[in-house]
Amino acid sequence: MREITLSNGKTVEVECLSCALTSGEIEPDGCVIVETEYFHAHQDVAYPIKGLVILASKRHIKCLDELNDLEKVDYINLLSKIRKAQREVLGIEHVYYFYNEDTTHHFHTWMVPRYEWMYDFGRSVESVRPVLLHARNKLNNDENVKSVMDGIKALKKELYT
Repeated sequence: MREITLSNGKTVEVECLSCALTSGEIEPDGCVIVETEYFHAHQDVAYPIKGLVILASKRHIKCLDELNDLEKVDYINLLSKIRKAQREVLGIEHVYYFYNEDTTHHFHTWMVPRYEWMYDFGRSVESVRPVLLHARNKLNNDENVKSVMDGIKALKKELYT
């Protein structure tokens, strides 16, 4: 079991955070953004950044090459649909995508938006970790959390219409 701190400050103990989220054992802040037969998208539970979406497979796998043909099609279609909604609904012009195979969770892709304030930390992939830590440590306030929740609602509305 691992202890994980969520963006709301709560800690949970789970074997696999992605399994706990996709199965409903843990409900992400703001609920599920969009869900298909094979994937589950939710606001990142550790970092309160509006539009930071995690797209996770429902099946416990670690690598992209483990996706079956139906999952591959669903993955790219859903990833594209979410990205379009981020741009059109939240005005997010740039996104960094991360997927790693040595994660303690199972297969998931981070869709990390880039806002103007983030450029104070740099303009490369190396700036993302300081941005995430800043969000966790400095943006856990009522005003920002409300903005994050509003973003989740707007994405859900767009993705389910």
